[in-house]
Amino acid sequence: MPPPALRRRSLSAVMLLSVVAMSAVAVAADPVLTGVDVLRRDQFKTLAGQRVGLITNHTGLTADGVTTVQLLHDAPNVKLAALFSPEHGFEGKLDVSKIGDATDESTGLKIFSLYGKTRKPTPEMLQEIDTIVFDIQDIGARFYTYTSTMGEALKAAAEHGKRFVVLDRPNPINGVDVAGPMLDAGQESFVGFHSLPVRHGMTIGELAMMFKSELKLEVDLQVVKCEQWKRDMFWDGTGLVWVNPSPNMRCLTQALLYPGIGMIETTNISVGRGTDTPFEVIGATWIQPRQLAAALNAQNVPGVVFVPIRYSPASSKYADEVCGGINIIITDREKFEPLQTGFEISRQLQKLHPDDWKGQSAYRLLGNKKTLNAITEGQSADDVRRAAAEGVDEFLARRKKFLLYN
Repeated sequence: MPPPALRRRSLSAVMLLSVVAMSAVAVAADPVLTGVDVLRRDQFKTLAGQRVGLITNHTGLTADGVTTVQLLHDAPNVKLAALFSPEHGFEGKLDVSKIGDATDESTGLKIFSLYGKTRKPTPEMLQEIDTIVFDIQDIGARFYTYTSTMGEALKAAAEHGKRFVVLDRPNPINGVDVAGPMLDAGQESFVGFHSLPVRHGMTIGELAMMFKSELKLEVDLQVVKCEQWKRDMFWDGTGLVWVNPSPNMRCLTQALLYPGIGMIETTNISVGRGTDTPFEVIGATWIQPRQLAAALNAQNVPGVVFVPIRYSPASSKYADEVCGGINIIITDREKFEPLQTGFEISRQLQKLHPDDWKGQSAYRLLGNKKTLNAITEGQSADDVRRAAAEGVDEFLARRKKFLLYN
């Protein structure tokens, strides 16, 4: 047996090789251009002579870091007339239930909040506008509300005869992988705008086209497509700078975990809000960390392992209390399925803590009663997956005609 020092060096080398292997990413040979980059390159022809109302936040940036606000404000033959902001506000820093109107210091324009008294542009807001432009980075999960903000604005455009232009952006968790469950009919809300699976695999521009068609909206819609983006790309393959889309979405790993972990955050568990690693950890004061980690690892969920931890969130659920829980570590992104992981965590919480975990509260974001019942009734992992898969094939057929990228 080699001496301890040599064993430590060997282990370090193996770990380094493993990290390198897991992090190898095919980056686009040519830089990905988002919709706003294409708009600028093409000299703003799409908006020529228009009075524009821009729905955006801090993610509305060109590849070289110029804000879409400044770009349109300075663009020749375009009049930027008003600004609109979504959940988390214009600067993406707020995590509150309602946000008021504000003023943009750089342009002096009023910022109408679409996450306050109204979530849909009013006739008064649109009075001096010909075209609504939408430029916000989505993350690919049905209950992430930027999609709903766009959908409500698209409805307003149809009702009031305004053009609607989407400056498209990549789906950061790729545009290939799709996973249910579907949203139950009649359960549409601001965290479930349309009949979609939890992980829809579409860009915001593709969703706009689907909404227009399936909601039968009479609106002049144009999507300024990305260039060089391929459907199988994750964000780290685009060459673009990551900007946190919201305060608790701080890296690509968290975005990839979010469809599976976010769907259960309406239950009585912490999903890491108030920590440095939201959505990478879950916990509660009543969870035994080693017990939960062992139960999950025994299921051999593809592409992920679970490490027992204790932590104290600084805010949100269980603030300043010691939680037992798990750190969720993706070991193989190609095999990892966030929804399957979320289902398995839910199944084990139900099995280990039937009197503590309030699983029925997951319905608000999961949006599918059959899948939730399969979890809370203690059905097998296969039964849960079968329930969650219902309707997904039909969705894949529906979405085909709206896909803009290969």
